[in-house]
Amino acid sequence: MDNLPRVGLLGGGQLGRMLIEESNRLNIPISVLDADQAPAKQIHAHPKALHVNGSFAESEAVRKLASNCDILTVEIEHVDTTILEEAANAGVRVEPSWKTIRTIQDKYVQKQYLESHFIKTAAASQVDFIADLEAAGVELGYPMMLKARKQAYDGKGNYVVESRDDVHNAFEALGKVKGGMYAEKWADFKTELAVMVLKTKDGVFAYPTVELISQDSVCKLVYAPVRGVSTKVKEAAQKLAKEAVAPFEGKGVFGVELFLLQDDSLLVNEIAPRPHNTGHYTIEACPNSQFAGHLRAILDLPIPPDSLKQTRPAIMLNILGGKHPDSHQPLLLKALAIPNATIHMYGKGASKPGRKIGHVTVTASTMREAESAMAPLLAEFDTLRAERFNLPPPTTAPPAPSRHPVVSVTAGSISDQTVLANVYTVLEKLGIAYEKKITSAHRTPEYMATYAKEASARGVRVIIAAAGGAAHLPGMVAAFNKSIPVIGLPVKPSKSDGMDSLVSMTNMPRGVPVLTVGIDNGVNAALGAGRIVGCWDEGVRERVERYAEEAAEESLENDRRMEGENEKRNAL
Repeated sequence: MDNLPRVGLLGGGQLGRMLIEESNRLNIPISVLDADQAPAKQIHAHPKALHVNGSFAESEAVRKLASNCDILTVEIEHVDTTILEEAANAGVRVEPSWKTIRTIQDKYVQKQYLESHFIKTAAASQVDFIADLEAAGVELGYPMMLKARKQAYDGKGNYVVESRDDVHNAFEALGKVKGGMYAEKWADFKTELAVMVLKTKDGVFAYPTVELISQDSVCKLVYAPVRGVSTKVKEAAQKLAKEAVAPFEGKGVFGVELFLLQDDSLLVNEIAPRPHNTGHYTIEACPNSQFAGHLRAILDLPIPPDSLKQTRPAIMLNILGGKHPDSHQPLLLKALAIPNATIHMYGKGASKPGRKIGHVTVTASTMREAESAMAPLLAEFDTLRAERFNLPPPTTAPPAPSRHPVVSVTAGSISDQTVLANVYTVLEKLGIAYEKKITSAHRTPEYMATYAKEASARGVRVIIAAAGGAAHLPGMVAAFNKSIPVIGLPVKPSKSDGMDSLVSMTNMPRGVPVLTVGIDNGVNAALGAGRIVGCWDEGVRERVERYAEEAAEESLENDRRMEGENEKRNAL
């Protein structure tokens, strides 16, 4: 694209490389400041890109880059903001603002800034002397975190202070870091979440809420979208992330890490003013990736908000260097054998133990399918880790992918379980993960409404609702959830023939469908659910077909048996 502002990038590592991959698609030249043959430079030879060899920490190198650019942006926040301020005063746009980068690169200042804008984050206290750390223990309680204010990432610069007895060791471990330290109140979280936020000339927008799994203080996996939380929590995380980023000056993409606490409240952990590891899944799973979003934002190019929405579930696995330079090769070979896996290697040269050298993203039509595809790669990852830490090799199979229920079977009363026994038997034979619930439309209406509203967010794709008598449950569940098909199962009560239940379910008003089977016909309810799930799950579809074939064969066998009896009778 011609006549666009000239862009300069401070840092040419893996984030810069993936930004260049995006710029190459639009033929946008980006000049990179980093060492010769840095990952980003390896794939960008645009004639208008005036790369600079050197370090983004060197003043003269930054000045040289700025002299040939209209916009400066970063792939790492650990830069000299004094030079960025100088460049801005000379007329070069810095995106996001040098003020933002300066605030965020000092994590304690970042927390103070967030608190000044009423953003929820863990309480913290500045630590200059060991007495400050002792006082923080009294104020914040144990355990608590001692953190370096600057240059901390991937667990570096963090120390868990378990008790007062750990204070001396913690201070000795981090007391000599440049930039100072701070103590932070322990966050008793149940899930780590992340949201990529995009600031453009038109406003602040959010990518989906994802789940972050860390191991050895390094991001291991990202599940997109987050599993097992309600739509309410997902939306609250997006809202909080946008509110956290909004006060910062400048445009571009920001990575926001959050803690989901035991009571489902949220805290902002920290913010990165750049593309982020937890946003890599967007390359395969969103129309515009975090890198496309960042590039378009700083260049004021159009980016439709809907293009940030996720099109299919995805799991991202980081590839960390093993004990030997080629230790990761078996993992790559297994990834190449998975049709819906995409490998990104970063071009960092010889692998070093524990270093991020690439990632693999697996996409699928359901999270369960993605988990199944990822399982063999996780086994290789664990083998690499054992080798890296000189641990015994894993002797047990990796954990099976979690079976999030895709069918929810609910009834208004425990007495309906006799009829539902056939439902469970068929669902198990079809290999469909399901859950059992009791949600009465009359006795617990609020709980029933919440169950219906949040079913989709929990991964449920079909609801079987059984009820007798007035049989309001299926209709109310269908009314409170707006997208999941509901199969009504009329149950014959003790004082009637069940026709009232059947008629109630079939006479729903227009716009609130309930797909109804016969009275006490749990088999058809389960098979109906199986056919729906089979629309996207090939394995379930095959098992449903096999079930039908077995039923047909059973019917033919019964006919053959009758025919044999006829022949015997006629022979007499």
